[in-house]
Amino acid sequence: MKTKAELPECPVATTVAMIGSKWKLLIIRNLLARPWRFSELQKSLEGISQKVLTDSLRSMEADGIVVRTVYAEVPPRVEYSLSELGESMRPIIGAMEAWGKSYQSMAGEA
Repeated sequence: MKTKAELPECPVATTVAMIGSKWKLLIIRNLLARPWRFSELQKSLEGISQKVLTDSLRSMEADGIVVRTVYAEVPPRVEYSLSELGESMRPIIGAMEAWGKSYQSMAGEA
């Protein structure tokens, strides 16, 4: 998790710094539904490379948004889920979904 000194002064800029990439938003969208395995996430996010997914998950884990759970099985199983902090983004993603639906319906009328 970043320190206050590492964060931008503006609260909107702080939010953008945490989840501002297209892929991070879509990863969070998926994780709001349930925990996912890496391969499931990669298949569900058309166009994402393995490196970008790995980097995004590591970054969100370091920021305290995502929890990585390793199960002691053979073969090992790893799942990603949202932390309490990540879950607190549910209203943000919900508002984005509502705005997107509204925009899509207006675009259909034009």
